[in-house]
Amino acid sequence: MRITIVGCGSIGSRLALAADEMAEVKRIYLTDSVPGIAEELAARMKKAIVVEDVEEELYHCDLVIESATQAAAKQILPKVVSRGVDIMVTSVGALVDDEFREMVMQKASECEAKVYIPSGAVCGTDGLRSSSVGELEEVELIVTKGPKSFHNVQYVIDKGIDVDQVKEKTVIYSGPAREAVKDFPKNVNVAATVSLLGIGFDRTKVTIVLDPETHSNSHELKLKGEFGEMDCHTFNVPYPDNPKTSYLAAMSTISALKRIVRNEWIGI
Repeated sequence: MRITIVGCGSIGSRLALAADEMAEVKRIYLTDSVPGIAEELAARMKKAIVVEDVEEELYHCDLVIESATQAAAKQILPKVVSRGVDIMVTSVGALVDDEFREMVMQKASECEAKVYIPSGAVCGTDGLRSSSVGELEEVELIVTKGPKSFHNVQYVIDKGIDVDQVKEKTVIYSGPAREAVKDFPKNVNVAATVSLLGIGFDRTKVTIVLDPETHSNSHELKLKGEFGEMDCHTFNVPYPDNPKTSYLAAMSTISALKRIVRNEWIGI
């Protein structure tokens, strides 16, 4: 399999290095908007070639993996699926726009392209997926992170919150997933995944908590429905180079890629 990785930051670089060791992956094309980043990563790999943009090698590529930003995902998704090429999306918040998402999925269906979305930093997506076959009454995602995770977040700045001066656990957002995904694009992409699997962006409740004492990125997924009730709590180690991202998010992309290249679907 030949893959293209768009975005060589925290997740993209770890994924690329893991893919480099997979026998099933024969070639890895790398691209990043920041000059030099892809080149530095490629120098550490055996199978990598740096390309200018995602379209450069689409005709020779079997899978594109977006690990950049919501803006990048919105730009490349239509291009990739229109060529009939499969794509894995990590910036799932790009799909919050209903019209855009429906267009992408329709085009993917017409062109026989697959859209993969990893589980990310939250556990319990398997139960959510299964329970959504029946009636779901409530879905709530409670995200708790430390101050570093909210540095330079425009929503927090607009609210006049100095994250480094908060002394106790504080709710900084509570509302629908649709707004949470838009206002915290680098913090709660997982809320988009939960919304797509369950009852949608408007009915899914998201609560975001700033806790100055925490040393983990916590995600609690709570469900209530026809199946019963579920409460799944994940305490993630923040990614060393990027505290906004949980280590498990990077691991989930590697796990997803292994399933795809090996065509193994255990626990689906």
